[in-house]
Amino acid sequence: MTALLTLEAVKKYFPLRPGLLRRANRYIRAVDGVSLTVAQGEAFGLVGESGSGKTTLARLIPRLTPATDGKVVYAGQDLARASGREVTRLRRQMGIVFQDPASSLNPRATLRKSILRPLELDGIRGSEARERLDATVALVNLGAEVLDRYPHQLSGGQQQRASIARAIVLRPQLLILDEPTSALDVSVQAQILNLLQDLQGEIGLTYLIITHNLAVVRYMSDRIGVMYLGKLVELAPAAQLHARPLHPYTAALLSASPPANPRLRDRKRYPLAGDPPSLIAPPPGCRLHPRCPAAVDRCSREEPQLVLSGPGRQVACHRWEELTLTAVSREDRPLRVHER
Repeated sequence: MTALLTLEAVKKYFPLRPGLLRRANRYIRAVDGVSLTVAQGEAFGLVGESGSGKTTLARLIPRLTPATDGKVVYAGQDLARASGREVTRLRRQMGIVFQDPASSLNPRATLRKSILRPLELDGIRGSEARERLDATVALVNLGAEVLDRYPHQLSGGQQQRASIARAIVLRPQLLILDEPTSALDVSVQAQILNLLQDLQGEIGLTYLIITHNLAVVRYMSDRIGVMYLGKLVELAPAAQLHARPLHPYTAALLSASPPANPRLRDRKRYPLAGDPPSLIAPPPGCRLHPRCPAAVDRCSREEPQLVLSGPGRQVACHRWEELTLTAVSREDRPLRVHER
């Protein structure tokens, strides 16, 4: 498949202001050398705990936040080095759905005005804009009767449908979904996920799904990337990653997810020790090694690189060939960890 989006060693360091001691050159390493490719028409999921750099990475793609280093190649053009006019043109081919639909919609504008605004900025007005509005509202199953209401007059599901409508009204190629269901009730989450799957088939969208909800990313994604402290530690097809994770951090995330079968509540888990280290001074070597029960001396000295571990799979772990990490699968098998 043709690559729509390619990230090459992308970094984003946020400088810290010097304090009383005037310590210079201190940075928060939010994204630290991430490389991945998203194919045209693919649904790519990005998971990790809070603070892993997922949202920052999503903001680097349309250059809402400028990258410190690396390349962000979209449709063959490097956004990190494109001119302002080129960035504006390429942004029209992208849509973003934010985490909280209530705060992402203008509280002083009706839904009609909010959805029409991207068309106005693109120079589309009059009957063409109204036709596009009607077609988009029908696509997201949003009733025409709510178009003259304000965001606070809508339910959470209606607000999110309106946010999706605004994001796709220009018919983008790429849709970035930043925690698209975290602010919604469980029953509404299922409706929104089904809607997104239908839209992907109907208008040929490519998805980048940012979430910490493993059930959502498993349901929606073709491939999944796992981030930890600004690094990509594993990348695999969704079914393979859930059936047999190769990285200890991925196994820990999966084992922490509640099983559907209540008889497995007391299943063996794969816990990590302590809390994540600071992104200002990450540990040397593998960033997981202070918390990883499988760490050895090499892990504290040498940083693992992403290596091919099978067709379509990559992992950054020195010991991935020695460990067998079996996660909770579709049949809710308990996690088992042992060395070969």
